[in-house]
Amino acid sequence: MDAPTAFRQQLLGTIPRLRRYARSLVFDASAADDLVQTALERALAHWHQFDQRRDILVWTLSIAHNAFMDERRRERRGMFADVPDLHGADEPQAPAADIGLRLDLAAALAQLSVEQREPLLLVTLEQLSYAECAEVLRIPIGTVMSRISRARAALRDLLDGRRPPHATRGLRRVV
Repeated sequence: MDAPTAFRQQLLGTIPRLRRYARSLVFDASAADDLVQTALERALAHWHQFDQRRDILVWTLSIAHNAFMDERRRERRGMFADVPDLHGADEPQAPAADIGLRLDLAAALAQLSVEQREPLLLVTLEQLSYAECAEVLRIPIGTVMSRISRARAALRDLLDGRRPPHATRGLRRVV
């Protein structure tokens, strides 16, 4: 059974923000487009699971997040990704004065752990609330707040030319 026209129209409306989130997450235009396509395919395949009381953007961002995490798990099993190209050929060009800052920011974002980068981008770039971000990432709201705080501090350090003290350390599991 195909998705209803109304659902398809709503889904089409999410594409620009979904694409922007994917590009800022993976730093590679073609990989981001692949991630968006995967998310859209999954959304269409599971349209009947969408609750109309929810925001479709939050739902599709959740799907994109899960697809991204699936890909990361596959890469960990033996595949190695190329270093991302921060100078994407099909990216719109910023004014000349902003190119250096834009490249510095992209490089600093790339150095953040995914656990910090995802909530930071969802809240600042996609303007989701902390609660919506927590829903997308399936983590407690306090964890969202903590990760965003650490990501902002790390970005400040990186943009000031300092290496954040916790940059080399990943997440730890405390049992």
